[in-house]
Amino acid sequence: MKSLLRLVVCVLVLLPGGAYALEIQQVTSPGGIKAWLVEDHRNPILSLDFSFRGGESADPEGKEGRARLVSGLLDEGAGDLDSQAFQKVLADNSISIGFDSRSDRFSGNMVTLTETRDTAVDLLRLALTEPRFDAEPVERIRAQITASLRRSLQDPRTIANRTWWATSFPDHPYGRSGDGTLESVAAVTVEDLRAFTDAVLAREDLVVAAVGDIGAEELGTLLDTVFGGLPEKSGVEPVADTDPAHDGETIVVDLAIPQSVVVFGQPGIDREDPDWFTANLLNRVMAGGFGSRLMEEIREKRGLVYGVWAYLLPLDHSPLMMGGLASQNARVAEAISLVRQEWERMAEEGPTQEELDDARTYLLGSFPLSLTDSEGIASLLVSLQENDRPVDYLDQLEEIYGGITLADARRVAAKLYRAKELTVVVAGQPEGIEPAGTTSAPASGG
Repeated sequence: MKSLLRLVVCVLVLLPGGAYALEIQQVTSPGGIKAWLVEDHRNPILSLDFSFRGGESADPEGKEGRARLVSGLLDEGAGDLDSQAFQKVLADNSISIGFDSRSDRFSGNMVTLTETRDTAVDLLRLALTEPRFDAEPVERIRAQITASLRRSLQDPRTIANRTWWATSFPDHPYGRSGDGTLESVAAVTVEDLRAFTDAVLAREDLVVAAVGDIGAEELGTLLDTVFGGLPEKSGVEPVADTDPAHDGETIVVDLAIPQSVVVFGQPGIDREDPDWFTANLLNRVMAGGFGSRLMEEIREKRGLVYGVWAYLLPLDHSPLMMGGLASQNARVAEAISLVRQEWERMAEEGPTQEELDDARTYLLGSFPLSLTDSEGIASLLVSLQENDRPVDYLDQLEEIYGGITLADARRVAAKLYRAKELTVVVAGQPEGIEPAGTTSAPASGG
């Protein structure tokens, strides 16, 4: 008979007011399901987070929005409980169960009091293994998504964002919005919803984290109860690795608005790349809020924008560096030019020692603030597992970031910041921009 396996790693995390020992246990249930556990018996609450491989990129062409529909429907009736009955049990017992879809993962969470944990576990099991997809909740959630899509047709930022992705990945799932279009959401059938759950909700590539009032043996039983009835193998079709199709172009979406909205992006860096951590520091120098280079040059010195941002987006099949801003039509060309100039300056010169040290101090100092509640810790532990980080990763952070030298930062900056590959989409009526292409706003949400 299989028994529970457990490995314990103690991580010392510096929190405001002093150090806090975060003891992470690697638990393997009798049925072979693995999870990371942080026991915390100070409050009678359990947070359980989990995710599966396969998300919005698994939606078939013409059925975009399917994953999003599933995420809104799994807690709308399961087993013998219709939508109203399921929601009533949740409310009566102060249980929270929710689901979400991303490009490459489908995730869920459960938060429950210890006294109602058995009820919560049974509801979660039913939601994952016996979803009903009754007509009333299906059409109600579909209507909610459709209403959101109609509003997004009027949102310049959404339009610019969708245009960037559609033109950068024209023949890839990343080019199709996970929210779908009015036509694609309307086309999704109950059979499509069941095909998604049958393919995606599997023990293969499942990652789980539990934080709170539960021991390792109890968690082992919980894991087999909730996830043991799922199929072992995933049925998700493989998605090809790719790069953005455009290479430094500027595309204008003609919108009659006084302020243009800009989305820009280029190939980025994978989380598995040893230089990922250095790139993270560089992004803080470039666009980490007030005091960063982009904010200083574009907002503080010239008043062209209220805010400008950039971030690393390590998608499974095409890691990217993305960013955005908004500025008056008459001055947006200057703002975009300054972004490109700062990209070039970072590539040529890298950061200064002071900038690097400030970025390092900020990242190491702010990180523990995400570990102040059980839900935040559970979410972090799932993210670490998704990215194949070791269980003692948190212990390694100070050494990793502390070991990055100015020479390292300059070397990575030279290869990462490629201004000529920065593809820009402008939604508005910008003055002084010669676009490689001009398009109209999408007519049906994408």
